Amino acid sequence: MNRLEPQAVEHPSLAEVHHSVEVPAVAPWWRRWLAVTGPALMVAVGYMDPGNWATDLAGGSRYNYALIWVLLMSNLMAVLLQSLTARLGIVSGRDLAQACREEYPPLVNIPLYLLAEIAITATDLAEVIGSAIALQLLFGLPLLYGVLLTVLDVLLLLALSRFGIRKLEAVVLALVGTIGAAFVIEIFLAQPDWGGLVRGFWPTLPDADALYIALGILGATVMPHNLYLHSSLVQTRRVARKADHLAQAIRMNTIDSAVCLSLAFFINAAILVMAAAVFYRAGHFGVAEIQEAHMLLEPILGVAIAPLAFAVALLASGQSSTITGTLAGQIVMEGYLNLRVRPWLRRLLTRLLAVLPALLAILLFGERSTGRLLVLSQVILSLQLPFAVIPLIHFARDKRRMGQFAVGRGVGTCAWVVAFVIVALNLKLVTDEIGGWLVAAGPQAWQLELALAFPAAGIASLLAYITVKPVAETMLGRIPARRPVGVHAPRTAQPPAPAIPEGYKCIAVALDFSGGEEKLLGEALRVAGTGRPRIALLHVVESPVARALGADAGGHEVEEDRKRLQEYAALLAERGVNVEWHLVPGEPVEGLARMVAETGAEIVILGGHGHWGLSDLIYGTTTEGLRHRVSASILIVPIGD
Repeated sequence: MNRLEPQAVEHPSLAEVHHSVEVPAVAPWWRRWLAVTGPALMVAVGYMDPGNWATDLAGGSRYNYALIWVLLMSNLMAVLLQSLTARLGIVSGRDLAQACREEYPPLVNIPLYLLAEIAITATDLAEVIGSAIALQLLFGLPLLYGVLLTVLDVLLLLALSRFGIRKLEAVVLALVGTIGAAFVIEIFLAQPDWGGLVRGFWPTLPDADALYIALGILGATVMPHNLYLHSSLVQTRRVARKADHLAQAIRMNTIDSAVCLSLAFFINAAILVMAAAVFYRAGHFGVAEIQEAHMLLEPILGVAIAPLAFAVALLASGQSSTITGTLAGQIVMEGYLNLRVRPWLRRLLTRLLAVLPALLAILLFGERSTGRLLVLSQVILSLQLPFAVIPLIHFARDKRRMGQFAVGRGVGTCAWVVAFVIVALNLKLVTDEIGGWLVAAGPQAWQLELALAFPAAGIASLLAYITVKPVAETMLGRIPARRPVGVHAPRTAQPPAPAIPEGYKCIAVALDFSGGEEKLLGEALRVAGTGRPRIALLHVVESPVARALGADAGGHEVEEDRKRLQEYAALLAERGVNVEWHLVPGEPVEGLARMVAETGAEIVILGGHGHWGLSDLIYGTTTEGLRHRVSASILIVPIGD
């Protein structure tokens, strides 16, 4: 059986849970299926988030069942794109953001990163508003307080992430099940016209306004952050790097995507069908606001449980989408910028960027503005979608990256057709929305046109570049060099030569693998001098999983860090140094203090990165805490830029 090894990556995507779930090579099919399933479910919640509700409600209340075919078409497109992104992650060992960073120069990557961040903020904005509306409907909480309360979602996600990816997937499954159960109740109470529903799968557009709503449904369904997310989550599964095992993993993940996205289709179709069966039948053709839909359910159906189920489903939708949206933010930042910050800060930043515009809209324009803000979030997502879809198709077809698993001409052609349809329809949605802004601006429209001209030119140039770059390189016969992916600096090939003085019996060296290890080891050898002290190499694994599980922690990051310590120890041993190494999971200060005490080190050598103030909050500071916890001397070696 052929082995297909991806290019080594120093820092894999979502390192704290990378390869944390073993997919058995030999086992009954149902056990392999249970091991594989999960990532597609996490992705599917993005297809049923609160941003989808307004478009589904508008489509059903105004056009009955006539637009349900749009949901089906959008779902089929999503299955194809998600299967491609799963294939990319499984075969190449890269998420979509990492692949972009390898492929494109910084001048292109920075705008791509900014667009991805804006899209993730827009996604989170819809979840903030949806959760706040749900809290208002359930408990009468003012929207302003509900928006502020959603900041606590960050704490919930951090608590869940400590228990591993499978527990996180189980929580999402429970939330999705809650949404499904709520809409089963709604459909049962609404008693839809099943014949009319079946006829709705025949493609029709009753009028020009129906096209706009259809575009909104499509724009709200296929979401860019899910492409980044799925390419990373499939890497939480450890699959043997053999051709037949990889082929099986691709096949199972494709089936898993189809199954889970079918569940998302059911949820979205249920919202549209409920709107058709309740509001269209009762003559309420203009229902597009979530609050209005909730208010009308009980008077029309005459059952108190209907609005309650609706609000519970909305809250579950917002919470489940929050989990996946913040994970996508972490993936995008680490992949594009090669930058890793503390998970709690990354998730808090994502949430605050979404909370601020929601707060401003409510304070300045009142609670009724949230509906327009939801629509705006979907327009923003539409703008970013081509910049995720087009690179994805290029990467999936790249034989240098994918080898024998590069998609063939048939699948590639279908993917390009889907991309063209999505880009064209979303472009129309965006231009129509901007056209509305220009009309509303009146005599000042020229100022808006001027403000939009330069961003539009830049976005068009960027889109043209990522579209034609691979084609041009193929025609010119050029193979670009790929940029390394990873947060850790490259390994030091040789430790520096020792210097002279002497004194200590045990010297501890704290390594965090952020670069500058040669300086730290050189300083340890200089301090050791001509004596024969022990040199203890210390490292703390800081991932959430490692902190939660302690000594039982495993996974890719722990194994990689262990190998690196062993390599440094072996290089020092070759020079006759009495060396040992220690690795513990947990908080840096506590872990280092414990290891210093156990080794009996009289001096600890730390790297100084040169950051302070806000950077200390982002990256953490170890020296200040450690010096109060140990009796050993501390020597700080500057290794920052």
